[in-house]
Amino acid sequence: MSATTTPSQDASKEEQLRAFLKRKAADGEMYFKGKFIADEVGLSPKEIGALMVKLKDSAAELEVEKWSYTSATTWRVEPA
Repeated sequence: MSATTTPSQDASKEEQLRAFLKRKAADGEMYFKGKFIADEVGLSPKEIGALMVKLKDSAAELEVEKWSYTSATTWRVEPA
């Protein structure tokens, strides 16, 4: 079996993360590290990091900012 994902699997994971972030940030900004939300989202911290870079440019309904790096990237997300 191949360890690579198809574009449709990537899109599905991106939508899954986008929906999670929209729900969590609905009341205002949130800060998180991928490793701390991985189980809740059902993705690995590495997948979250890669998808956050994509969402930073593509999620018009969210403001995504790479906030800091201390043992893992901290992200800041708020509704646009």
